[in-house]
Order: sequence, then structure tokens, then C-alpha cells
Amino acid sequence: MADHLDAPTLLEEHRKLAAFAGEWSGEEMVYPSRWTAGGPATSRVVARIDLNGFYLIQDTRQTRDGKETFATHGVFTYDREDRLYKLFWHDSLGYYPPSPASGGWSGRSLILVRGSLRGNARHVYEVIDDNNYTVKIQFSPDAEGWADVLTGAYRRIH
Repeated sequence: MADHLDAPTLLEEHRKLAAFAGEWSGEEMVYPSRWTAGGPATSRVVARIDLNGFYLIQDTRQTRDGKETFATHGVFTYDREDRLYKLFWHDSLGYYPPSPASGGWSGRSLILVRGSLRGNARHVYEVIDDNNYTVKIQFSPDAEGWADVLTGAYRRIH
């Protein structure tokens, strides 16, 4: 049995993820893509800090025209080995990323990029204040020119 003193300790980087914990209501714009027609959407986001504070676990359910159209399950953490944030992303399109998105904070924005055989995705989560944040999900075939896939503004539900 390993000595409990060897257990990893929570870092300030882990604690920063708490900015996104809670229940949120989102107003989104979905841009036309090969997967969907564009248009406005609403989302409900439920996120919690869990597993001894090391992870933010986020579930999102998007509704368009009264029907659930998209759902995501995101697991965020900080990797003390390479000192980058990681986002393990699963969604109702059924794609499984070969590796997590990776990145870090730039000012008030957490920017995470992942690549796959289909291209590259960039997630930008910007903290506006304690009760508001925005998201921009972008796609690029070559990680140079980025096109918006989804933008959203989320308000904490009290």
C-alpha cells in the first residue's frame, strides 16, 4: 500500500477549473457544417468538480426547435507532467478523439486544441465573470485558418 503522503496534491491550476462548475443556461449559434444546418440553439450545462478536485466533468444538452439535437460530455483536467490542460471530449455524433484537446490559459480564456483524422478543433472558454462565460468551438483542416462551428454565451442558473 502506497503511503498516503505520496498522493498528488491539488494545484492552483486544478482549482481554476471551478470557474465553469455549476448549472448554466446557454444561448448558442450553430454554424452550417458538414454535420448540421446552422441556426440558433439553447443549451443546459451541468458541470461539477469531482474526483478529489482534479477534474471538471461537464455535460451539455443542446435543443433546437424543441428537440434535443446534440449532447456532449467533457472531462477537463490539468496534466502536471506536460503542464497543459486536457479536455477529453465525447459527443452525440459518436466520434471518439484519438487524444484529448490540450492547451492553457491566455488571459481569461482557456484555449484547447485537438487534432484527428477529420481535422482540428479548437475550444475557447472565456470567463466573463462569476456568472457568465462564453464558448467558441472552431474547426480547421490545417490548424491555421479557423472557422466557427458553435458560439455560445452561458449564464449561471441560481
